[in-house]
Amino acid sequence: MRLPDRPGRWAAGALLAGVFAVSFALAQLLPHAVTPAGAQAPDPRRSGTQDMGEALQRMQADDAANPAMLFVQLGEQLWSRPAGTTGKACDGCHTVADMKGVAVRYPAIPRGGDAPIDLEGRINRCRTEHQQAPALAPESRDLLALEAFVARQSRGLPIAPPDDPRLAAVREEGAALYRLRQGQLNLSCAICHDDNAGQKLAGVVIPQAHPTAYPIYRLEWQALGSLKRRLRNCLVGIRAEAWPLDAAPYVALEAYLMDRARGMRYEAPGVRP
Repeated sequence: MRLPDRPGRWAAGALLAGVFAVSFALAQLLPHAVTPAGAQAPDPRRSGTQDMGEALQRMQADDAANPAMLFVQLGEQLWSRPAGTTGKACDGCHTVADMKGVAVRYPAIPRGGDAPIDLEGRINRCRTEHQQAPALAPESRDLLALEAFVARQSRGLPIAPPDDPRLAAVREEGAALYRLRQGQLNLSCAICHDDNAGQKLAGVVIPQAHPTAYPIYRLEWQALGSLKRRLRNCLVGIRAEAWPLDAAPYVALEAYLMDRARGMRYEAPGVRP
């Protein structure tokens, strides 16, 4: 049975239609209205921390649970321990506060030098030149501990590579190495960490390879390790010939990767699976 037309029903329908039309128009305009002029799009870069599970994120964030902090504590002891023939300790020249912001600026070309060095190289340069002590071996416990202690002072700061024009060629070399196919698997860093970032390999998310948390404690290693060790592991993984740990290509790659991560938050010492 057809209901009789009522003027009120038509008026209500017209009102609802008008409200819907206005609401739809506002919905289309609102994002443009609330976005400030010149606002930048969200940073698409992701730290490896963001790709970890919640349990590992909590472990890294809690100094009481982060196993890398054992190395930081050892580094603090070494910081005050005299070394070499001069009998000087690190704290004889520097305060701990002086170390804030140091780790986020390396690799860098030191004063009087002509080649870039990483943070480990800076520590060893201080030992050999100012303490008259032998250089610490790459990946040795004491060198990693001092690196972790110094790096810890910059946690939370943005990565800020030096604006040194002499580093341009080094970063270009690092960028070329990053894109170079190597090994029996004929893979490059870029194929994994650019083209397939976010995918899973052996159940683990492939990160974007931003060095925001080095040195890191890897559960796989059951130890702390530098970025060099991670890069060397990647070379072994693609069945390429790994360079010695003191080889210049590692520094070139790190210089490129740190520049690529410019402005990202530094999180060292980190934890990884």
